[in-house]
Amino acid sequence: MPDLFSLAPEGLGWLIAAAFLGGLVRGFSGFGTAMVFLPVAAPILGPFGAILALTIMDLFGPLPNLRQAWGSVEKSDLWRLLTGCALALPVGLWMLTRVEPEVFRYAVSFVSLGMVAVLLLGLRYRGTVRRGMVAGIGAAAGLLGGVAGIPGPVVILFYMSRPLPVAVIRATILLFLVFFDILIVGYMTGMGRVTASGAALGLVLAVPNVLGNVLGGYLFQPEQERLYRAAAYVLIALAALSGLPVWG
Repeated sequence: MPDLFSLAPEGLGWLIAAAFLGGLVRGFSGFGTAMVFLPVAAPILGPFGAILALTIMDLFGPLPNLRQAWGSVEKSDLWRLLTGCALALPVGLWMLTRVEPEVFRYAVSFVSLGMVAVLLLGLRYRGTVRRGMVAGIGAAAGLLGGVAGIPGPVVILFYMSRPLPVAVIRATILLFLVFFDILIVGYMTGMGRVTASGAALGLVLAVPNVLGNVLGGYLFQPEQERLYRAAAYVLIALAALSGLPVWG
């Protein structure tokens, strides 16, 4: 796992850019940091190094928008999501220890591209939402978050299919991802995967990530939802394509 002091300037530059763009997307859409950052970071830092840097910086990035999100979130749904996530996340992390770094890199890119494709095609769940289903969505997100570092797609697809105001959807996704970061740091610490150098890199990247979140939150206007989603899809797709083997 490369540390902050052994990174080439070019590699650090790419990480800073990805952290800022990930924060920008997160600020105006409520999601997208991992899908922008991980395809860029995984080839540079490896699976656990990329997830650790992402998690540390992501704990700070959304702070400017948390107060507003807490006032809009459906709190009962949030706790159900987190309960399911907490149970499944360690299974996903165990699976990650059993795959090669290249598999992780490409999986992140394909999951991100698949997410964009599903959203663009307008595929949505139209059935009745029950309490157990919400916990199951959280468990699926925890499993995917552990094995690929991307917990968001399952929750995002689920919530974008529900007839809720965009501010509620954005707040629920944003807060779920914040609590996911806390959970995964705890589990990775128990696995001995948290290092001082990795945490230091995450703290450095938190600066551009917070700036991106602030700018994205400032730009967010509910009436321009389509524009924000389109911009998020483009940035996620470009980052995902950068992690594919065709680019080396």
